[in-house]
Amino acid sequence: MASLTLNALVVWVNWHRRSSRNSVLFCILNVGVSDLLMTVMVPFFMLEAMMEYVWVWGYLLCRFTNLVYDINFYSSSFFLAYMTVERYLAVVHTGPRPWGPKQARFRCLLCGFLWVLSVVLGLLENAHVTLLEWDEPGCYSYPEHNFIDWNTAHTFLYLIFQFLGPASIIVTFNLLTLRAVWARPEGAGRGKELWLVHLYSLVFVLCWLPLHSVLMLLVVDELNPRVLSCQTVEKIYFSYVVVKALSLFHCVANPILYNFLSRSFRGNLIADLARHLPRDAVARGRDENHDNRVGNGRAAANEKAKELSNASTSQSDVES
Repeated sequence: MASLTLNALVVWVNWHRRSSRNSVLFCILNVGVSDLLMTVMVPFFMLEAMMEYVWVWGYLLCRFTNLVYDINFYSSSFFLAYMTVERYLAVVHTGPRPWGPKQARFRCLLCGFLWVLSVVLGLLENAHVTLLEWDEPGCYSYPEHNFIDWNTAHTFLYLIFQFLGPASIIVTFNLLTLRAVWARPEGAGRGKELWLVHLYSLVFVLCWLPLHSVLMLLVVDELNPRVLSCQTVEKIYFSYVVVKALSLFHCVANPILYNFLSRSFRGNLIADLARHLPRDAVARGRDENHDNRVGNGRAAANEKAKELSNASTSQSDVES
């Protein structure tokens, strides 16, 4: 619920500013859409796990939910990497960056390319997703032939496109951004803001590195079952469930790190909420705030008068 609410607010607020020349804001909007769509799919998988992996929603939802999840599994990382590059360029270019139809067209083309790439990568796995009727119906990604070869290739595809590629871009350009900011005279006084840049990289790595590490261990066990003991393999399968849940934490962390910690976003959120509230409620709230300020001012004045009265009385007593 937290992820659904946070990402819905992020998409709602930033959608009103989608035509802004700020490319970082444009990337944040796409990240919010990716995380929101992924969050909407999570309840299906949670109920499936609670029912001991029995799928009761039919063949179409089996294919659709996995496709949407896989697409946004990639697109969220792609747009985080793109946003990191845009943030670095915004820091390096001290003057106003040129903006016109050419720049807007390039941004839309790059955005479209990242979404298309995410769809292609998602379809590569979804091609083998099907509903299998064993003891109970289950939704599985299971090719008919060469499962081990396919799973190995699929795991490396995950590793390269979803983690190693985006992580190398995010970490590298965050470090370049820090160096560019520290090189400025006012950089030393922005320590509280700069630690967030380290947090961006750390959260991404902590969310995804455990999942890919476990997936690689499972591939090692499939390629050579003698390397790992049976007890170790059982622990790895159990840890897979844990790290898969941990990886979804990015759906909560992203809106907080990239939106709700920003004064600009909070101001835009309050402005949008006030715009959609009834005018009577807004006016009533303003009147109440005004009355509170007036009441507080009068109370302070009365208190000050009492202090002056007490002071004069004490002085008269001393003189007498």
